[in-house]
Amino acid sequence: MSRPQDTPAWVSVIAPCRNEAAHIAAFCDSALAQVLPPGWQMEVLVADGESDDGTRELLVARSTQDARLQWVDNPGRIVSTGLNACIARARGEVIVRLDIHTRFAPDYVARCIETLQRSGADNVGGPWVAEGTGPMGEAVAAAFQCRWVVGGARSRDTQHDGEVDTVYLGCWPRAVFERIGGFDEALVRNQDDEHNLRLRLAGGRIWQSPLIHSLYHPRNSLRHLFAQQRQYGYWRPFVMRKHGQAGSVRQLVPAAFVAALGLFALCLPWTVLPLAALVALYAAYVALASVSAARSAGRWQLLARLPVVIAAYHLAYGLGTWRGLWDVLRARAPSARFARITR
Repeated sequence: MSRPQDTPAWVSVIAPCRNEAAHIAAFCDSALAQVLPPGWQMEVLVADGESDDGTRELLVARSTQDARLQWVDNPGRIVSTGLNACIARARGEVIVRLDIHTRFAPDYVARCIETLQRSGADNVGGPWVAEGTGPMGEAVAAAFQCRWVVGGARSRDTQHDGEVDTVYLGCWPRAVFERIGGFDEALVRNQDDEHNLRLRLAGGRIWQSPLIHSLYHPRNSLRHLFAQQRQYGYWRPFVMRKHGQAGSVRQLVPAAFVAALGLFALCLPWTVLPLAALVALYAAYVALASVSAARSAGRWQLLARLPVVIAAYHLAYGLGTWRGLWDVLRARAPSARFARITR
């Protein structure tokens, strides 16, 4: 990716959105404020999924003020179609994905480019760090960041510098998309995990650097968290059907837990012991995980909310996985209930 000093290299920053009028201005400010390495130029492409809250009008107005910003039509209205629409329009030899609900360090794109060059990897990114708002949002973020809640996922490890199985958002040489294709437009969720799995199966490498900084804003209510995690779980079997395997074993644990709860519940007419033992063990696990999450966040006042937040993460994901598996086994099209996304 080196260029003579008189020939600029291009990086294309891409982001999908729908109905983000409350957040799009702050995102544009953050994206356009990126400080690039010498010799690099940037374009920012935002794919709007037919917003009806004024988002598109704001994007059009902003794009007339700064030629680096372009809005892209996304009639598919979901993340994967939006990303592919941006990639098709992008001129950059490096593609960097951003998220409307994430705050990025001013050197985020520069660090991505540097890590790509240093590691020689096919996709790079930074740790997935959450910052909640309000008491429930802070509890959701603390659970999100706890390795005991997310199965030890390295994507939440702020110190890890090395290969991973998936990475938050991503930064790719354009050649990666030419080699393995874009994002699967049949997937409403988990399109990034599927793309990373496809990349690894093709011999590619994914790298995480602690120098790439961003802050993600998670759901700030239990209801929205449950709906989000159930949708993530629902789409997991569709990825497994495509590749014959999950991205990682930890993604199957919530479904196994829900299955055990259901199986032991069927035994209640004869014995309560298996279900009681499982619930007791899970309650002890949740208590320990809650203490760990509160301690890591430095917010002991979150301790009262963390058990229900952690249970929502696991139960919603597990229930969603079984619903998705049911549709996959019946060879049905994805349920309309899970085939749309608002955020």
